[in-house]
Amino acid sequence: MHRRTFLLSSAAAIIAARPALAQQLSLNAISNYLNGIETARSPFTQVNDDGTLATGTLYIRRPGRMRFEYDPPTDLLVMAGAGQVGIFDGKSNVGTAERYPLSRTPLNLILERNVDLARRNMVVGHEFDGTATLVTAQDPEHPEYGSIALKFTDGPIELRQWVIRDGQGATTTVILGQLEQGAPIPARLFDINREETNRRG
Repeated sequence: MHRRTFLLSSAAAIIAARPALAQQLSLNAISNYLNGIETARSPFTQVNDDGTLATGTLYIRRPGRMRFEYDPPTDLLVMAGAGQVGIFDGKSNVGTAERYPLSRTPLNLILERNVDLARRNMVVGHEFDGTATLVTAQDPEHPEYGSIALKFTDGPIELRQWVIRDGQGATTTVILGQLEQGAPIPARLFDINREETNRRG
């Protein structure tokens, strides 16, 4: 083999062995990824607006269901199910959830049955920071409900974190660990009424 041919072949092999450069994900690709999630769980770290940290386990069962189980000493449980979000706070309401319509929270945008980020002018930001795609979305009819900024990496597509900004401007960041998809997750984990009954018993 000629020296030049050898060098060209070696260079081509090195280039082929390199990982593909990350690129900005399309809204359709992200929507398809979210729609493909049926069940998932992941450890998470939450950064609150005041800078305090909390950890726990996240459970997702699409459509419409999500559960945040916080590790001690944080005495908090947040559940989404049956069109509502229920918050059990050990400091104020141990046995009865403080409830909000899921449709009035930014989480509804990723929990709805058919996610289509390109519709209804939902997306107000779509950027690429060199390593991840950032998508900021809000309900165009009710921007006062707040917004959610989602971070996705590619190869394969994976949700890494989100930042929720509420109607008062406070932010909560949730950083996910390895998102385990397809795990059997019982529906009772998202039943707010059942949780209230168990706590009162």
